[in-house]
Amino acid sequence: MALGGSFWRLFGASTGSNLSDGLMQAALPLVAASLTRDPLLISLVASLAFLPWLLFAIPAGALVDRLDRRRAMQVANLVRALVLLGLAGLLAGGLATIWVLYAAAFVLGVAETVYDNAARAILPRVVRRDQLERGNSLLATAESVTNLFLGAPLGAMLFARSAVLPLAACVALYVATAILVVTVRGAFRPERAAPTTLAADIREGLGWLLRHRILRSLVVVTALGAIASSLGSGIAVLLALEVLGLDEAAFGLLLAAVGAGGVAGALVSPWLTRVLGRTAAIGLSGTAFGIGSGIGVIGLWPTPVVVFLAWSLSSLAVSAFNVQIMSVRQVLVPDALFGRVQGAYRTVLWGGIPVGTTAGGLLAGWLGVPPVYVIDGAIGIVAGVGTWWVLHRHRDAIAAAFADEESLGDGPAAVDPAPPPGPTQA
Repeated sequence: MALGGSFWRLFGASTGSNLSDGLMQAALPLVAASLTRDPLLISLVASLAFLPWLLFAIPAGALVDRLDRRRAMQVANLVRALVLLGLAGLLAGGLATIWVLYAAAFVLGVAETVYDNAARAILPRVVRRDQLERGNSLLATAESVTNLFLGAPLGAMLFARSAVLPLAACVALYVATAILVVTVRGAFRPERAAPTTLAADIREGLGWLLRHRILRSLVVVTALGAIASSLGSGIAVLLALEVLGLDEAAFGLLLAAVGAGGVAGALVSPWLTRVLGRTAAIGLSGTAFGIGSGIGVIGLWPTPVVVFLAWSLSSLAVSAFNVQIMSVRQVLVPDALFGRVQGAYRTVLWGGIPVGTTAGGLLAGWLGVPPVYVIDGAIGIVAGVGTWWVLHRHRDAIAAAFADEESLGDGPAAVDPAPPPGPTQA
């Protein structure tokens, strides 16, 4: 059945926003590498971009549960446009420093916490429950195509001409998508029985997540997987430029290969779920990431061909995993609580990314770049197997939640006061 006009307008806004994100995937590390070649200082750019998920994801989620989610997405993108406009001006005037880049990365990360929480909360109101995995698959496909496959190489090519060009393109895209997103039709302000304070909303969301056996378990193993994937992400530019001997344009092509894997993973995700079953599909995807990114592959044989292939396959696995696990969260969490629960979930999940990227920079300075990817892969495998176990243990409750078209996550699987365990990168 057709997904409808509202979905495709949301799809268009998300695609434009992700293209801008893709330009920055290449541009910001290259700006950092032009200012310093210190592995720790470069890795801190990625750390500061994700630090807001540790500090602000829960308050941002609470705001998303109080506001029109379309407006929240619009304001977040306009803020990102202003920040990049300022950074471009400083670069053009020769006034940019690594500290200016840190500040820009941090503010961009704060805006992202609002945008992403709102974007994930909107989809269940735009499509039916049985269309969620297809909708998530299409959005993830567009994200991979624009973020890495198109955006990263384009960002690198624009940077090779001028450091200002990719930032200017991002400004234009963020403004355009801020206009497009408010054309999505529907009611996107969550209904409330009575007025509450922001602090009370935050407590309610945290309490719900802590009482939910499945999500409480998943957030633990997912955070471990996120730390594993981030160990190598902050020093990827050094792997490309110094270990593999690639130039800036080839670094963009490497990111494009990662994007191609992400596209394939997002497209194949619904098929994997149908063929293998949800539990096996998610567990296999999570474990395959660890194998591809580290042990016996990138860490032990860091050659251009091996890295291109391994990162592509690893990206395929992560992309499929992210589509599948997001659909699980969307059926388990009630609409009125989604922003707060997603914020709390990502506080733990993405809050571990600055820890991982900083640790990766420190380890690279101590052991060298390739050994970091061996460690990355070993932890990723543990996280993937842990996810598999959690989902297998609760497979009946998750299946019941997907079958319950009427509820918005408050069915039999939703609130479960019992104790611990659980992984994901999304």
